[in-house]
Amino acid sequence: MKPPVTPDVLKQMLASQAQAEGFAAMGVCRPDAIPQAASRLETFIREGRHGQMGWMADRMAWRGDPAALWPEARSVIMLAEVYTPDGNPLAVLDQPDRGAVSVYAQGKDYHDLVKRRLKRLGGWLVGQAGCEIKVFVDTAPVMEKPLAQAAGLGWQGKHTNLLGRGLGNWMFLGAIFTTLDLPVDEAEVSHCGSCTACLDICPTKAFPAPYQLDARRCISYLTIEHRGPVDEDLRGLLGNRIYGCDDCLAVCPWNKFAVAASDLGYQPRVGAPMLAELAGLDDAGFRARFAGSPIKRIGRDRFVRNVLYAIGNSGMPTLRGAAGALVDDPDPAVSDAARWACARLKSGENLPDSGLG
Repeated sequence: MKPPVTPDVLKQMLASQAQAEGFAAMGVCRPDAIPQAASRLETFIREGRHGQMGWMADRMAWRGDPAALWPEARSVIMLAEVYTPDGNPLAVLDQPDRGAVSVYAQGKDYHDLVKRRLKRLGGWLVGQAGCEIKVFVDTAPVMEKPLAQAAGLGWQGKHTNLLGRGLGNWMFLGAIFTTLDLPVDEAEVSHCGSCTACLDICPTKAFPAPYQLDARRCISYLTIEHRGPVDEDLRGLLGNRIYGCDDCLAVCPWNKFAVAASDLGYQPRVGAPMLAELAGLDDAGFRARFAGSPIKRIGRDRFVRNVLYAIGNSGMPTLRGAAGALVDDPDPAVSDAARWACARLKSGENLPDSGLG
């Protein structure tokens, strides 16, 4: 009979197994390692910076205190999986007839890929130690980014996203809560220094201060979470971004240390699609085109609304017909966006220097 392994050895074995599964980094913290999270979340919600994301206000006791989510848990194993792009994700912003889709949504749905890997790793751990586990990937009241910082994977930068010295900031996070009492890692601290590149590039000025985000002005929020029409004073700032925004991530200097994505599932499938083609999608066409993609979850109406804002921002009168075909769309936000795009192109607003129109 084999003698039981020590917690230190078990953690080393777990780290090796995590690497074999494709995770780029692993760290461990206690469930009570983020005592500041509850008050910060409360302030964020009280100031209304969560916008329409009512789920952030729900179950705040669990979200702000991981120890309350599952009292039996003794350790939180945080794992990072990278999806670093091969090229410059901002290059598409100079192609006004095409839609800019956030890098994370270019491939297969990360929820499926990461959770599958987490379950395999968790199953291995249960087999080794006979413990209990729960796995989470961005779908439960778990504040992954503060926990990842507490576990030493990186720090929340001035753009509020997690970045690491050896990882960059193109990463997904997963968590395994376990009843095992594993050795913890040292929490990471900020290494942003005086850099403000991520704050300066934001088109909508969504950062009231370093390390603070007002989601109501964030393009990722506006194109993914926000239902109904977007405020007219923000529409022109969306450019051709039709799903998410990568500006603040792309300019981070720490990306020079980013490692390459290991999972072929993150290879781009969506690319930079033509706006005219996307505007013509009905519900069935939308579902077929984005099957297996995180884009599918926002639905055809919200997606086409975003496409129409991009058409209105294109400065290309040739796209006016695609917008005009949707002025009587059954969805009020789509028809409103179509009328806005037509009026913007007809007036010559935002036309390129070539003087088209």
